[in-house]
Amino acid sequence: MKRTAVIMAGGSGERFWPLSRKRRPKQLLKLLSEDKTMIEESISRISSLIAPEDVFIITSELLVEPMRESLVMIPPQNIVAEPYKRNTAPCLALAAAFIADRYNYLPLDQISIAVLTADQDISPEIDFVNTVAAALDYAENQKALLTIGIPPARPETGYGYIETESKFEDNHSAQILPVKSFREKPDLDTAKTFIESGNFLWNSGMFFWRLDTFIENMIECLPAVGINIAVMKGNLSGKTNDLHLSIEPLIGDVFEKFPNISIDYGLMEKANNVAVAKALFKWDDVGSWDALERVRVKDSENNIIHGAASIIDSKNSIIINESDNKIITACLGLDNMVVVVTKDAVMVCPKDRVQDVKKHVEDIRSRFGEEFL
Repeated sequence: MKRTAVIMAGGSGERFWPLSRKRRPKQLLKLLSEDKTMIEESISRISSLIAPEDVFIITSELLVEPMRESLVMIPPQNIVAEPYKRNTAPCLALAAAFIADRYNYLPLDQISIAVLTADQDISPEIDFVNTVAAALDYAENQKALLTIGIPPARPETGYGYIETESKFEDNHSAQILPVKSFREKPDLDTAKTFIESGNFLWNSGMFFWRLDTFIENMIECLPAVGINIAVMKGNLSGKTNDLHLSIEPLIGDVFEKFPNISIDYGLMEKANNVAVAKALFKWDDVGSWDALERVRVKDSENNIIHGAASIIDSKNSIIINESDNKIITACLGLDNMVVVVTKDAVMVCPKDRVQDVKKHVEDIRSRFGEEFL
């Protein structure tokens, strides 16, 4: 069985502005460590199961070259640009067509795919590897569509949930159960009932399937996309090893007509052979600045401080200075604030408003163009 991985990395990470930019979005930032970008962490984490030459990055045209420059361990022709933004279902259909052609010497039932993300904090690595190995084994042998569910640590309203038919056993072993339903991001009271019931997990956004299983289910559940996987494969035939491949002229007309639909809506919620593996690892979705307080070391006043800064009488705050020491950040009397400084921008907001940072991106784009984005 040829095991491959697809990492979807076309997002712009606007909630991490001003550090995250169009050509250097959060997946190319060292948010979790001083050594590796977030996408490098994802590739390294899976390397004991899937070799770098079998990892494929689906991104935007704007990010292909920055990705290739950063990810020297990945063959550059494995970093592929979507011709248009059409959400995750078309993205993964493109990945399926690309992989089917790249490994055209193998039957589709001899290729499996792990769909991973580039913006999550996961530890310890060995527990992640064991969970993924169990999910891949199941998907390869049961013709099932698998996802990973995270045992919830709190009644979180910002995540989708997965409901299982029964409860997982309370032990540290790889377990897989059928999925009963997928639930949208709940309000707080609903999230509390999910936690109390004991058979709800957070939706990690990671997926596992055999290539033939995926294509068959896409044709059945989302035919507008599924029936065109073969068309895209035909148009890409023999070209997926080409370093200078331009996908848009080959499949642009097909891709442009795809609906803007997520893999959750388009496939996972409709298919009848969906299962979930309980995560053995700790997990956090690094979606906005406040996520750093769950993954970075704090000082005695509960502050997270990075870069040149003078901090006086301040607590519970996040201060990030990425100006290469050209600017000193001086903070006095802060409480529950976020301050981010770069060479050309300063962003200040209350910690409980970090989800609204992308509103600044919209405002700046409308008033100042793309210069500061």
